[in-house]
Amino acid sequence: QAQLVESGGGVVQPGGSLRLSCSPSGHTFLSYAWFRQAPGKEREFVSGIRWNGGTTYYADSVKGRFTISRDKVENAVYLQMTSLKIEDTAVYFCAARGSQVITSAVRSWEMYSYRGQGTQVTVSS
Repeated sequence: QAQLVESGGGVVQPGGSLRLSCSPSGHTFLSYAWFRQAPGKEREFVSGIRWNGGTTYYADSVKGRFTISRDKVENAVYLQMTSLKIEDTAVYFCAARGSQVITSAVRSWEMYSYRGQGTQVTVSS
């Protein structure tokens, strides 16, 4: 059964950087996304990428600070986070789908059939 394995979370000071990784096992996915959920808040879309072509999508709150990428050799997706803010603190989830997600649905959690367990990112001084 396909699984998504996330890594790279941790504790960082405001203004710092972290890189999250998402590696699938047992399957090939064509669409990936990162979502996050902070305590007491709803889950929200952070960024997405199409495996073929590399088209990327970002939430306005992270645009210019976060970069999503994929490595076809490593078969992994990364989320490089820079200029981190306290409000970026959350559990980050990698999500994937075997088929390409249409643009209008990229930000929808329900479109992704596979989800990782989540990795904690804490931004604190």
